[in-house]
Amino acid sequence: MTTPSPDQTDAFGFAPAFAVDEPVRHTLPFVFNTGHSGSVYPDAFLKASRLDALSLRRSEDAHVERLFAPVVELGAPLLRCNFPRAYLDVNREPYELDPRMFEGRLPAFANTRSMRVAGGLGTVPRVVADGQEIYAGRMPVEDAVARIDGLYKPYHRALRGLILRTARDFGRCILIDCHSMPSSSLGRDGDARADFVLGDRFGTACEPGLIDAFEGAFRARGFKVVRNKPYAGGYITEHYGEPNIGRHALQVEINRALYMNEASLAITPGFFGLVEALRAVVVAVADDLGSETPLGIAAE
Repeated sequence: MTTPSPDQTDAFGFAPAFAVDEPVRHTLPFVFNTGHSGSVYPDAFLKASRLDALSLRRSEDAHVERLFAPVVELGAPLLRCNFPRAYLDVNREPYELDPRMFEGRLPAFANTRSMRVAGGLGTVPRVVADGQEIYAGRMPVEDAVARIDGLYKPYHRALRGLILRTARDFGRCILIDCHSMPSSSLGRDGDARADFVLGDRFGTACEPGLIDAFEGAFRARGFKVVRNKPYAGGYITEHYGEPNIGRHALQVEINRALYMNEASLAITPGFFGLVEALRAVVVAVADDLGSETPLGIAAE
């Protein structure tokens, strides 16, 4: 069952801006989120950009919402973006903004000095993932604020609502923030063959039992897994991971070469096997956490 958020908006050209795919019955203490998989590019955005549509999609975690779609049937909700990361990045603070991008004065509380802003990858990104400038000219500050008020904030209200509901119903919540990574990003630190990178903010966003369970389930299926390098988890993992009160967050990065052509973004035959593998991993982790109870999760 797919239910649009009550906070959805189509004022920006999205209908809806995001959606929650709800299970018939919520039976697992999980929430899955795909905040970078949006693939709807409004005409006004394309006209304002100096890049073509395919170049803009370089920042997109293409097809990740489809990879994780089976979790809904398993009994967990899936929150997914329709607006693209190049348009607005929900895995940032609400006002990480680069003053060089805008006409007009940014709000005094904007974070203009973060490393992500310096790299062009703030809340309203200046560049796509391969470093190409997105916009042909400066953007009115009012447009950026409108995106944050009309898209970012409703999205995070929906995500927080799912987390609070799950924590209320199960006594705790496990948020899995789902991403994909270019295979070229894994050439450092000897991790070129990593299939998955699990990020828990170096042990601060979830109890050790959760990342242990996911790593074990992936390795049992023949995948190579590394932790926290080069991706330890972004704003969502850091902000919503509060293990001391039973709210755990883990970022999962998937090597894109496992399931798609990274040049054309078309899925490859490996996509279908990966869908089944991810489903099996979630089942195994749920069973493991239910029986071993490292997080105090009661078996359903």
